[in-house]
Amino acid sequence: MARNDGIDRTVARNRDLKKSDTIKGAQAHNERQKEIYSNPDIVPERTPFNVHFKEPTGSYEDMFKELEQQKVISTWGQKPDSTKFCELIFDVNSAYFYNNGGYEFAKQFYADAYEAAVKIVGGEQFILSAVMHADERNRAMSEALGEDIYHYHLHVVYVPVVEKQILWSKRCKDPALIGTVKETVMQVSRSKKWDSKQMLDDHGEPMLTASGKKMLKKSYSVLQDDFYNHMVEAGYTDLQRGERGSTEEHLTVTQFKVKQEKQRLADISAAKVEALDDLEKLAEEEKQKQDSIAQLNEQADAAQARVNEIVPKVKNLEEQARKYAYDEEERLPQPDVLETAKAYREHKAKPAMRKFQKVYLAIYEAYQDLKRAYNNLKKELERALGRVATLEATVDHMIEENAEKTVTVEKYDTLCRSYGKDYIEGRVREIWQEEELQKQQRKLARKSPDRDAR
Repeated sequence: MARNDGIDRTVARNRDLKKSDTIKGAQAHNERQKEIYSNPDIVPERTPFNVHFKEPTGSYEDMFKELEQQKVISTWGQKPDSTKFCELIFDVNSAYFYNNGGYEFAKQFYADAYEAAVKIVGGEQFILSAVMHADERNRAMSEALGEDIYHYHLHVVYVPVVEKQILWSKRCKDPALIGTVKETVMQVSRSKKWDSKQMLDDHGEPMLTASGKKMLKKSYSVLQDDFYNHMVEAGYTDLQRGERGSTEEHLTVTQFKVKQEKQRLADISAAKVEALDDLEKLAEEEKQKQDSIAQLNEQADAAQARVNEIVPKVKNLEEQARKYAYDEEERLPQPDVLETAKAYREHKAKPAMRKFQKVYLAIYEAYQDLKRAYNNLKKELERALGRVATLEATVDHMIEENAEKTVTVEKYDTLCRSYGKDYIEGRVREIWQEEELQKQQRKLARKSPDRDAR
């Protein structure tokens, strides 16, 4: 399975099928002969969509025996426990097929890949089975896109052979034939088939190390090169070669899937760390807002307490004001029996009026001061409560934004794992550019009628 980094890579792997159980297991998996599969991503209803480029005529082991009987292959010099079967698996990431036409494109792609397999194996007669699987669901992409996406790949089971010249031995009765070629056979040999190759320079000369030893190129690296070069020649120029130095070709299917799952989990963990950092920042901002709300509530409570203290004082002053606001005649002292009007006015009435006037004015001024203080505190309290309501609304909005951001981050990370981060970021940039272009076009469209009017 190709890496999910947004780059479409060809990947070719070789797998040894040595034990009889392994051979039978590979056949049951490739030919979909099982009733129940441990892989939950296999969708049996999709199995009819699998494509055979070469369908087996019997079991892999029976076909091997038939080839041997027909002398198409030879087990000359082979040990009993040697490897007689191998399997090539050709692969590209699911997004490549999704972006280029899906199932029909995959069928043509792997038809061309099968031609590469024939060249690599050495002839179609050595291939026992070649089948493209179209019934394995890509869970990550399916979840990200909300539709079923299938991972197309090709299994090619073959007999590893090399050309072997058998010479006449010294026991030959004709001395002239000794040491000459008696016959040429296709010898079954996994080790010779996948032996490391001598590296050549631009002039075709063997390349040597500083110590004079031959420089060898691993056979699996040659396999990657052959597959990639063949597909590019077939017209698939938008692909890149699988990574050099990768050991993926040595892994079994199960091991490879486990490795990929570990990588996927690592990517998810990294995405979670990034998302948690953002969420912590939002949480800190939310805490600061909550602290501000708490402070404002304390200020509002203090202002309310001050108002509560002032209210009874204001009421008391109002009582005092009413007490001294009666008619002057009711508050003046009574004249004596023989007291003249002038004496009463000068000595009793006027002093009493001045006294009452001073008390009343003092009370009235105190009342006005307390009333102003009360009104100011009331307004301050209303403003504080308004700020509290505004901050509470802001916090509620931040909580909603926090939840939306969490979902957005999860969706974005899922898309990055499925399509590759570079690809997703590139598409986002393209969408932004399209939106900006549309804004400019709308802006120009609005200006055009104004110019026509002038």
